[in-house]
Amino acid sequence: ARAAECDALILCLPTPLNKSREPDLSYVTNTMDALVPHLRQGQVVSLESTTYPGTTEEEMLPRVERSGLAVGEDIFLVYSPEREDPGNPDFETATIPKLIGGHTHNCLEMGTALYEQVVDQLVPMSSTCAAEMGIDIFEVVDAASTKPFGYTPYYPGPGLGGHCIPIDPFYLTWKAKEYGLNTRFIELSGEVNRAMPEYVVSKLTEGLNGLGKSLKGSSILVLGLAYKKNVGDSRESPAAEILSLLVQRGATVEYSDPHIPSFPAMRNYQFELVSRELTAQLLESFDAAILVTDHDDFDYELIKEHANLIIDSRGRYREPAAHIVKA
Repeated sequence: ARAAECDALILCLPTPLNKSREPDLSYVTNTMDALVPHLRQGQVVSLESTTYPGTTEEEMLPRVERSGLAVGEDIFLVYSPEREDPGNPDFETATIPKLIGGHTHNCLEMGTALYEQVVDQLVPMSSTCAAEMGIDIFEVVDAASTKPFGYTPYYPGPGLGGHCIPIDPFYLTWKAKEYGLNTRFIELSGEVNRAMPEYVVSKLTEGLNGLGKSLKGSSILVLGLAYKKNVGDSRESPAAEILSLLVQRGATVEYSDPHIPSFPAMRNYQFELVSRELTAQLLESFDAAILVTDHDDFDYELIKEHANLIIDSRGRYREPAAHIVKA
């Protein structure tokens, strides 16, 4: 009952798994149910417990609203996951950057006003779900990268390329079978990486559908043919598979790559294509552009301004825009 005396209620409760390894939120939901009759105007309610994306919106929000208070106006709901490294003498809780997401902008501002009293650096997120590690994978990886210990960022892309990385693991897994070993993680990662070009094309199809167009008959400009940025090596590049999938589905394709003037000889792909100079007129003439390789030489403002639709497979565009689809 004394919760009404507090300006902030911070829930740091256990969220274990049950015997079926399903989330057990009973500690959180039972506590919130007990607090609801004592909520009052002006309070900040923050959940810090480890949980799945959507918990704040799906479990906390309805309970807070049961109080009759308007979330974002009368009372303020945030999610701010705990971040600590027990036993590490190099970091104190106050010096570790802390993520925070609000149900509304006002919620985020009020939550920030609370936590900035005790934490040196706050990292605002676009929503509570993003703070819970959901929605935009690039925002999530950027946020996780603010953790100053025990973390290395790995960003998604349209698939693996190069003369070693996509090949060597399969040599290893093939040899392991000789000794009766099953390298499941290598094979699983290979399945995921091989499926990425198809995934990129599916995002393109969705984007075109939103414009009332079909992939068949559309003109598509592939930006980048190299397997990684700032090099002229196209070996095993996912761009070749993406081009092949587009042609199979009836699209007209071209590419632009300042490091590869013409489509090289490949074992599995053959296209009579030369690199197109990237201009405003060129971009405007295509129904969509797929950013496959994020060369530093590309003019990304030019692309953003003049492309009718952008499929961004490299997370180059972090700010949302109606004509940009993240893949």
